[in-house]
Amino acid sequence: MEARAQAKMVRISSRKVKLVIDLIRGKKVGEAIAILKLTPKAASPVVEKVLMSAIANADHNFNMEVEKLFVKEVYVGEGPTLKRFRPRAQGRASQILKRTSHITVVVAEKE
Repeated sequence: MEARAQAKMVRISSRKVKLVIDLIRGKKVGEAIAILKLTPKAASPVVEKVLMSAIANADHNFNMEVEKLFVKEVYVGEGPTLKRFRPRAQGRASQILKRTSHITVVVAEKE
């Protein structure tokens, strides 16, 4: 039995999120939360929020014990890119890509 949570259209690059999610993959839930609280990256509060949502889903929807949960899967996919333009010299414009990502966390009970 496993529970999942997803955050879509998060305004942070998937490359930056991968650095954070690699830290918690396979860890117990309590340890993963502690790691995310102490990680000084912009993506760590977002990943922590998704992890807390997955824990709440496991507890509420599937009646799993929170103490036995571990992070079974965590992955990030690239979302749609927002395209913006910045004025440059001599009447030109350069493109700015504002990347988004979809973060998924799956927790399961350790037996």
